[in-house]
Amino acid sequence: MEYLDELEKLARKNHIPVLLDDSAKFLYDFVQKKQFKNILEIGTAIGYSGSIMLLASENAELTTIELNEDSFIKATQTFAHLKLNKRVQQILGDGYEKIVDLNSLGKKYDLIFLDGPKGQYLKYYSVLLQMLEENGCLLVDNVLFHGLVRSNEDVGHKKRAMITKLRKFLNEIETRKDLKTTIHEIGDGVAEIYKI
Repeated sequence: MEYLDELEKLARKNHIPVLLDDSAKFLYDFVQKKQFKNILEIGTAIGYSGSIMLLASENAELTTIELNEDSFIKATQTFAHLKLNKRVQQILGDGYEKIVDLNSLGKKYDLIFLDGPKGQYLKYYSVLLQMLEENGCLLVDNVLFHGLVRSNEDVGHKKRAMITKLRKFLNEIETRKDLKTTIHEIGDGVAEIYKI
C-alpha cells in the first residue's frame, strides 16, 4: 500500500481527483467484505480507486473507463507497477457512450463504482442499474459534494447547476421503491444502491 500512498500524494499535489482518505478506507473495507468478482468503474483517473478494489478482492476483475488519455496512461503504469494489469480491462473514451456499448453487449457486474462526471449521475445510473447482477451494488462517490448538496448555503453560480443535478439524483435514488439506498456521510458522500 506504500505505492498507493505515494500515488495519492502525487494526485493531491497535481490536483488530480482521487478518493478522500475515509472514502478510500470505506471502499477497501466494503470490497474486502463482499469479495466482488466482476467490477465496473467509471472514472479511472490514475488507477487509485481501481487498485484499491483489486487489492481488496484478489479474485476480482476490473473494467475501468477513463476519458482523459494522460490519466489513462498513468493508470496503466499504476496497474502494472502493482502487478494488477492482468486483472484489468482499461477503456479509453466517454463514460456514457462506453457503458451504453457494454450494456448492449449484455455485460453484467456485481459491483459498479461510479466516480465520473457528477452532473451526469442521473443520466448514467439508469443504464448502470441494467448492468447489475442480481444482488449487485451500484456505489456512487461524491454525492454530497463537500456537504453542499444537502445544505441551504448559496453555492455560487459556477457550481449551482451541478449541485442541482446531484440533488435531483439523490431524490431519485432515495424515493424509488425498487431501490434500497444508503447514503454514507464519509468523504464527499457515498451512495450504496441495490435493486430490490
